[in-house]
Amino acid sequence: MQHPLLRTVNITRYIAPLREGGSLPALAEADDGFKYVLKFKGNGHGPKALIAELIGGEIARTLGLQIPELVFANLDEAFGRTEADEEIQDLLQGSKGLNLALHFLSGAITFDPVVTIVNAKLASQIVWLDAFITNVDRTFKNTNMLIWHKELWLIDHGACLYFHHSWTNWETTAKSPFTLIKDHVLLPQASLLEEVNSEFKKILNEQNLRHIVSLIPDEWLLWEGTDESPDSLREIYSEFLTLRLEHSDTFINEAQHARKALI
Repeated sequence: MQHPLLRTVNITRYIAPLREGGSLPALAEADDGFKYVLKFKGNGHGPKALIAELIGGEIARTLGLQIPELVFANLDEAFGRTEADEEIQDLLQGSKGLNLALHFLSGAITFDPVVTIVNAKLASQIVWLDAFITNVDRTFKNTNMLIWHKELWLIDHGACLYFHHSWTNWETTAKSPFTLIKDHVLLPQASLLEEVNSEFKKILNEQNLRHIVSLIPDEWLLWEGTDESPDSLREIYSEFLTLRLEHSDTFINEAQHARKALI
């Protein structure tokens, strides 16, 4: 199986901040002529938010779910010096080097669960994904999904893999249920979780999970307060995901119990 690499673009124009997100992403243009939603490594959670975005997004893509193309986005040292807003200028100056960006889906609208009913298979696939990557952010309050060309697209995975903010007892977290799945916006429709669990475990494996983790740039893995090398940190991410996949029945059972309580 040939694994794709992410493209790298150079950001040429900062268009506008997107203030919906707590990390203050931006709409920007790159040297390939396309517009992107740019996520900054200088955000409040630092590069860990970009790591979560990268891993969560590429796992979704591997599973066949719709997600905008992810690219590495290079910010030149001089970028943003003319920005008048001091908060944004500080963010730009703290994000020199490689950042992450999602292709901008022009004309997309925010998914509204009242307006759009998602079929049981797709709902189950998305619930499975979010339980696997421990994504706290696909709720009625913040659906993190878009409708574009009449299809459902997933965005914003920066809040997943929350274990890496404490980096302790990660083995226990990997084998644990994900109790926050009870708040998932698509849980009521997710009636095919066992079927999806079986299908997705045939798609995901240690090899492709390691490939996704290998995409993390070294400069995102130079953390304050740790002496571990980038390779050592990547190894823990790989082991976490592989172990969690092996114990998928645990988080699927939790999701099924939460769904029964809802309906």
